[in-house]
Amino acid sequence: MKHKPKPKGSVLAALDIGSSKIACFIARIIDDEGGFEVLGIGHQASNGIKGGTVIDLEAAEASIRQAVNAAEHMAAQTIKGYPLREVVINVPGIHAQSHSFGVDIDVLGHEVTDHDIRRALARAQTQALSTDHELVHTIATGFTVDGHGGVRDPRGLFTQKMQAHIHLVTGDTGALRNIATCIERSHLDITAMCLSSYAAGLASLVEDEMDLGCTVIDMGGGVTSLAVFQGGSMIYADSIPVGGQHVTSDVARGLTTTMAAAERLKTLYGSAMASSTDESELIDVPQIGEDPDVAPNHVPRSLLVGIIQPRLEEIFELVRARLDDSGLGSAIGRRVVLTGGASQLPGLRDLGQHVLDKQVRLGRPLRVGALPEAVSGPAFATTAGLLTFISEHADEMPAAIMAQAEPGNLFDRVRLWLRENW
Repeated sequence: MKHKPKPKGSVLAALDIGSSKIACFIARIIDDEGGFEVLGIGHQASNGIKGGTVIDLEAAEASIRQAVNAAEHMAAQTIKGYPLREVVINVPGIHAQSHSFGVDIDVLGHEVTDHDIRRALARAQTQALSTDHELVHTIATGFTVDGHGGVRDPRGLFTQKMQAHIHLVTGDTGALRNIATCIERSHLDITAMCLSSYAAGLASLVEDEMDLGCTVIDMGGGVTSLAVFQGGSMIYADSIPVGGQHVTSDVARGLTTTMAAAERLKTLYGSAMASSTDESELIDVPQIGEDPDVAPNHVPRSLLVGIIQPRLEEIFELVRARLDDSGLGSAIGRRVVLTGGASQLPGLRDLGQHVLDKQVRLGRPLRVGALPEAVSGPAFATTAGLLTFISEHADEMPAAIMAQAEPGNLFDRVRLWLRENW
């Protein structure tokens, strides 16, 4: 089902709230296909957020405001001084669950219409609702028409019975409400939510990867999320509560240095794979509480790599276990695309290929033209993907589906976070 993009000239804004940074992109739609250009960019080290969870409302709110203000300032000519009002935000993978449903619809020999498809989607949503989880995505991944599977768009086909295969993503209400509170206190309205790993995939995958089967592994500061795409849709999502910040704290502990120094050493000298020169290359590690000028502390680079590599191996092993447990089997495909700030360590691709036994490449935002060099890498894939989501996939929002499903009381009956809760 293809969604009609937003009209040309519309302004979009994405807010990506992560454990290590908060990023805001403001964009304008420039054509009738939903293509957009980014006009404003702001990013800020995130405070008050740990492992994808808000732990200090005021600190998180301040970081959000700084990122948004920087993007508004850069896009000032286009938004003509009006403050930003509406944003699409990310849902950290750690607060989301993936569910697959099959819904049978009797078509009784007629041709399949939009209404039949909406009925199936609305029915799946009603089945999935619970008090402590909110619906985030409703994605039709395929249809079976009179026993024949693999149908992507059944509209116009004549059939007796149709089964819709639907992937629902739900989010943990408490955690999402805390994120929403920070944003609303910054005087912004949330118009849509999108799972981080889904956004990263929308930004960085080419169409063949989405069709043939590909796994996106979005390696953030506190969370590593994964999303499996096949047949053009996201069919599964999961996450593990380990990310780049865990690597940094391993380095700080192992070399008895500060977190700031550990982050710097990881970025400058770190690698996911050992090399032959590591033993002979010495690096200077400042010791906690000591004056670096008095007591320089030189250690071989191999010591640093020896701390980093096991933690990254563990992340890939955990991802592999989640994929094995998903029951998707061969649908997962042979391709892996790495995104997120923590994916930028040298040698990570080779390590991923070794542990996952798949072809691995580094992903960057492909669908956004003319991004400045500083924000065109894997760390900003999710931010860019949020714009693609709101521009091209807004029909997957549960509220949009419920608003269009015909039984009048259905929308009233279902407590959708967009309208009623917040």
